[in-house]
Amino acid sequence: MTKIEPLGAVRERVTSELRRQIIAGSLLPGDRLVERELAERFGVSRVPVREAIRALVAEGFVHFETPRRTVVRRLTPTDVKELFELREALEVYAAGLAASRATPEDLAAVRELIDRAAAATEAGDAEAITDVNSRLHDRIMAMAGNSLLSEALEPVAWRLRWMTRRNEEWPQLLVEHRELYEAIASGDPDRARAHALTHVRTNYRSTVRHLFGEEAAQWPPGEEAAP
Repeated sequence: MTKIEPLGAVRERVTSELRRQIIAGSLLPGDRLVERELAERFGVSRVPVREAIRALVAEGFVHFETPRRTVVRRLTPTDVKELFELREALEVYAAGLAASRATPEDLAAVRELIDRAAAATEAGDAEAITDVNSRLHDRIMAMAGNSLLSEALEPVAWRLRWMTRRNEEWPQLLVEHRELYEAIASGDPDRARAHALTHVRTNYRSTVRHLFGEEAAQWPPGEEAAP
């Protein structure tokens, strides 16, 4: 007897795969999402596809250009700036807390993630790099020992992954993560916050440069462009 997959599981499967394709760049900004075509591709009814699209709208990945036309969202400089302002506020603070609270087990877990990032960087595996770097940041947030910090970033975590996936300066990211780890491992909150701030702002400029060109990447989030 064929086992029937629950509707919620079907919706989550479709949502996860569409999200993965958007982050990876298989679905590009402006690409249209058509319920009928997606239902045929996934071998499901249109109901879970419709619900998946609504979930992706809520996450900021797609939007309704008209009531009948849904497309992958086109990122703007303002989108990137606002998200990195949030990263700067929360991740810099979290790094300082992590430096004060990290256990030897925490630090060992971060070292393992950095080793995995190094292997993925050497292999040029973009999807693996994006995944392990996101896990590394999640681990640092957890090390901070403040659940509200993680909860504050959760609604935009996938969008941040989407944006940072556009940054392909992978060797530089690896260097920055190693330096951030050393700063946290030192137990010095000020040093950890300083490295976290530098990392977020460097990542911001790299992401903007890849998305919009060099001219758009000349100032950090939260500051006005030079006249």
